[in-house]
Amino acid sequence: MKSTRVVTARLTERACQQRDADAALALLDQSMMLRHRRIALIRYLHAQQLGAPLQERHHQYVQKIAARLSTDALARIAGAARARLRR
Repeated sequence: MKSTRVVTARLTERACQQRDADAALALLDQSMMLRHRRIALIRYLHAQQLGAPLQERHHQYVQKIAARLSTDALARIAGAARARLRR
């Protein structure tokens, strides 16, 4: 069985370098399962930019997180998501 880190690294490579929407969605699902907050928002924005088939559960998850963050924190997270797309 492959380690979670290896799987995550491969998905990240596919999502960032190959612009694979399915990989981006898998990373978001992984973040949701692990109850990530900020990285989940970054992955959500990345998946959205790649045209991944986001579901209502994805939108609800990030809305709950975003509601608890300041405008400045949201701006920093959006900047991090944009930086991932430029890699």
